[in-house]
Amino acid sequence: MYHNVDVIDGYRTNTVSPENLERHMAYLKGHGFHVLSFDELVRLTKDGASVPRKSVVITFDDGYEDNYVNAYRILKKYGFPAIIFVPSDLINTEGYLSWEQVKEMAGNGISIGSHSRRHLYLPDLPEQEQREEIFGSKRIIEQHLGRPSDYFSYPIGGFNDQIKQFVKAAGYYGAAATNRGYDKTNKDVFELKRIRFGDRDVRNDYLWIKLSGYYNLFRKSKEPY
Repeated sequence: MYHNVDVIDGYRTNTVSPENLERHMAYLKGHGFHVLSFDELVRLTKDGASVPRKSVVITFDDGYEDNYVNAYRILKKYGFPAIIFVPSDLINTEGYLSWEQVKEMAGNGISIGSHSRRHLYLPDLPEQEQREEIFGSKRIIEQHLGRPSDYFSYPIGGFNDQIKQFVKAAGYYGAAATNRGYDKTNKDVFELKRIRFGDRDVRNDYLWIKLSGYYNLFRKSKEPY
């Protein structure tokens, strides 16, 4: 799981520099990892099929413009699929992707998922607003792209049973959390846990630990909300 891809002063949890993102992608390529699309992971999981060893899925949250400026070229260089979860109402605003950029990437190996409309913490919203954030974002994205947007990412990772039901009812095939949720086996495709990567993940031993699966044995899971 990535967010910003940019060079900044100091350290910020949600940011990785283009240099370090490329280092991560080169590590995956050099160590023989299978980079699956989010769709492939969901389909394999739903079918009860085995996910190939050394498999990863690359995801980005929030739809920042630097995903197009910095990450997109790196992903193309290595031929890796990825999914960007975008908050539909923030597209075409300062610092975020434009619809033109989103359309270009959607036609070139990048899936576009929903990250709600306004990137608000869904468990805090009234039921009707939860519905509109989930249903409305899918509708808006699909209207702009002319293709399905099949997957959802919970803003800040927060969800509950009602929110999951709304996601299913809206027609999404799966949803991404963070390290929130109760399913430690990652078999529930509507609360798939992810591991955050950033600028502190620069040493090969760190990358190995996070990518090996053992990392999940030691990190603390959080309540869904």
